[in-house]
Amino acid sequence: MRLESKKHLEDARQAIGRIGAFVGDHGFDEYCQSELLRSAVERQFEIMGEALSRLSRTEADVLSRIDDCPRIISFRNILIHGYDLVDDPVVWDVIQSDLPRLRRQVEALLMKG
Repeated sequence: MRLESKKHLEDARQAIGRIGAFVGDHGFDEYCQSELLRSAVERQFEIMGEALSRLSRTEADVLSRIDDCPRIISFRNILIHGYDLVDDPVVWDVIQSDLPRLRRQVEALLMKG
């Protein structure tokens, strides 16, 4: 794997970790009530989506080993370009349901290097 691709994966891994750290033990209601928390989480989703988008340009075959990559990149585009369409329950569901699997897949790719 190219060094540039590893950097993109590492950026995605760090963004996933930050989302987990930011959310911590907060529940959905706390998430919805905290503009700061929502903004921080959304920013990390933007970084993660951009890192994976860049990975698609450096090594698409590596990206293909991550489930739902087109959805992840589309989610990033919605957060940036459709900021007024962001649905907090959808973001929360992604955090709870999809992020753990994505973390495992990104970390496995980094370990294979």
